[in-house]
Amino acid sequence: MSVSPRAFDAPLPEINGASILVTGGTGSFGQAFVGTVLKRFKPHKLIVFSRDEQKQYEMARNFDDRSHPCVRYFIGDVRDVDRLEMAMRDVDVVVHAAAL
Repeated sequence: MSVSPRAFDAPLPEINGASILVTGGTGSFGQAFVGTVLKRFKPHKLIVFSRDEQKQYEMARNFDDRSHPCVRYFIGDVRDVDRLEMAMRDVDVVVHAAAL
């Protein structure tokens, strides 16, 4: 049985206009995902959640708020339930890419 590959050319309604939280957002996958979303979609809000303040600072220089006003940076650890719940307020889509 073969599975047809999914075409990712059409915008996904759950990403356009959505609030998205990316855990591990400063890691390799997280940064690539954020870059792809910003190039191809129009999210309402894109939250980069990670525990690495230095990487968030560097990422904010690449995805500055003037060019990408929807991007927010949130320091936290996925093992901290209170912090994670705070980051997830009013979020429509969660992309879990955090390492433990």
